[in-house]
Amino acid sequence: MAALVQVLLPAFDPSDRARRGTLDQVIGELTERFGGVTAYARSPATGLWQSEGDTVRDTVVMVEVVVEALDRQWWAQYRRSLEARFDQEQIHARALDVQLL
Repeated sequence: MAALVQVLLPAFDPSDRARRGTLDQVIGELTERFGGVTAYARSPATGLWQSEGDTVRDTVVMVEVVVEALDRQWWAQYRRSLEARFDQEQIHARALDVQLL
């Protein structure tokens, strides 16, 4: 069964500069590997979470890919590489089973 892999990436660095170059690099990598990607870059979402009693806000871009077979090991390694590139404690990535119509 096919899977939809969604990755939430921070749109800005800690000094509030857009991460356009790094985002474009990820989009290019995923397009090359999987033949296509969808990036919701024009309508970033706001992520909120609690950290040490404070509410932290971040602007995120969702990048998604439909894959024929989910290679969990590859995606786990790629997520770790994204955490390093984006200087993040954790990058949220998820996979959903999809049925193509």
